[in-house]
Amino acid sequence: MKRSLFKDLISWKNSSNRKPLIIQGARQVGKTWLMKAFGAQEFQQVVYLNFEESSRLKELFIPDFDIDRLITSFEIETNLKIDPENTILIFDEIQEAEKGLTALKYFYERRPEYYIIAAGSLLGVSLQNNHSFPVGKVDFLQLFPLSFMEFLENSNEVQLGEQLNNENWPLLETFHDKLIQNLRLYYYLGGMPAVIADYLKNKDLNAVREIQNKLLIGYENDFAKYAPIEIVPKIKMIWHSLMSQLAKENKKFIYGQIKNGARAKDFEAAINWLVDAGLVLKVNRVEKPTMPLKSYADYDAFKLFLFDIGLLNAMGELDQKILLEKNAILKEYKGALTEQFVCQQLFPKKELFYWSASNATAEVDFVIQHQNEIIPIEVKAEENLKSKSLKVYVDKFKPENAYRTSMSKFRKDDWLTNVPIYGISTIV
Repeated sequence: MKRSLFKDLISWKNSSNRKPLIIQGARQVGKTWLMKAFGAQEFQQVVYLNFEESSRLKELFIPDFDIDRLITSFEIETNLKIDPENTILIFDEIQEAEKGLTALKYFYERRPEYYIIAAGSLLGVSLQNNHSFPVGKVDFLQLFPLSFMEFLENSNEVQLGEQLNNENWPLLETFHDKLIQNLRLYYYLGGMPAVIADYLKNKDLNAVREIQNKLLIGYENDFAKYAPIEIVPKIKMIWHSLMSQLAKENKKFIYGQIKNGARAKDFEAAINWLVDAGLVLKVNRVEKPTMPLKSYADYDAFKLFLFDIGLLNAMGELDQKILLEKNAILKEYKGALTEQFVCQQLFPKKELFYWSASNATAEVDFVIQHQNEIIPIEVKAEENLKSKSLKVYVDKFKPENAYRTSMSKFRKDDWLTNVPIYGISTIV
């Protein structure tokens, strides 16, 4: 798998102020593979340590943070001599080691010459619960499922992806139907590495669905294994309500749709657990789109998206036959899949918000802060080019740029730019 985060890892390696690096991301998004592949390409030697598999390693940091002792222990464990200039240390499942995260601080302060990358399942949850976390002593990167651009690259559509990156819209207009075909396939597959790898090898959609269902079962098993027991039932209720929440015309998360009488305080901890685990993407509302957007967010009003569109389709038991129906998959569930797609492509790049008027008469699907401007983005599942809510927003707030993404080809009008759905990532 070719991953765009690879170039960020190279930048980290070459940084003059390099710190131990923590890679966050949901389980099964490819963190271990990426770390090992990066190490194999960029270093003479890879020392891989999995703290979940070894009871010795789990207790290694308890006595002290003597770096020489730790390095010697790693050498004995792996039977490798560690040369800091040519070796990368990979700490996988670091959250399983007591004081493991704290140890990263001492590597940075005492022996910064060592190249260290750490990752782990549900590491985001562990970070929230770790009171001795080394703030300011580590670097962070976040790995998500493969984006549509990464999917094109791994599907031998490299040139098509390059033209998208270059925003060569006149040329891309010729290949509009081909891009839509790839988009429909991506809607069904999603971006989980195991799914993409199997499909590219076998081209079997039935096998793909089996893998997706196993992944969903695995995540549900994680709820019981890792989450506080008192919120596990609530996590499952939220998890199973995601599709129905997004299938509404108004996609704002409604607690009453989980069960009658449900209140925010009853489910707040469960939602936060899913967010910290990287399994859901939370998009908060802003009523006043002013910089900085974060300061004007209404954290009581939000939308929840699943972290992968293919898994959302598996949740909804979407039949593969819909792929054969032109554009049907793009319109399914009242545009839920299209909004999910846009969120998934933009979320790794920018913090997302949505805007709605105080009287709820108008709503813009996404609002982002980019450089010195606030950009509204309206999402259309079909070729319907009416943008009433976006026009209300533009008339009221006078943004420099306003975007609509739809099934239509690229077009720039006086007050808005229509970007094809498959090109949404070019906005930022």
